[in-house]
Amino acid sequence: MKTKTLATSGIIAALYIAVSLLVAPIAFGAIQYRISEMFNHLIVFNKKYFFGIVLGVFITNIFSTMAAYDLIFGVAHSVISLGISIFASKFIKGHIPHMIFNTVIFTFMTFIIAFELQLAFQLPFFYTWLTVAFGEFVVLVVGIPVMTALNKRLNFKALL
Repeated sequence: MKTKTLATSGIIAALYIAVSLLVAPIAFGAIQYRISEMFNHLIVFNKKYFFGIVLGVFITNIFSTMAAYDLIFGVAHSVISLGISIFASKFIKGHIPHMIFNTVIFTFMTFIIAFELQLAFQLPFFYTWLTVAFGEFVVLVVGIPVMTALNKRLNFKALL
């Protein structure tokens, strides 16, 4: 891995962690708005952002009150969803359509988090899936214009 890619991945991970911990009361649990999830849209611009995002999720989940579960299920949710998005990039042209696809995939895949919460707290699966999916959907939809604007300023593809 090139030094520039390694450094950028570290910065992305640090930003993910900082934003998550800043909003920690609403970043964990059955009803969550983890604002840092909008960084998942970086994968649309370059698949090398995968490492920084996953590292950020992993370290953030260490701070969770249910870290043992979050380190497995939360990281799995990110890895699987990012992997699907990377695979789909071969078929989706344009950043906006890909971010919309990303939003749908990450939202749907929150069933993994709902399963985790059912195991940990015996919460009802479908209701929890709905609440977690709603928070994920809101964050990622808001993230589309935010990441589009940031990309115009920073050119995410060229950062790695």
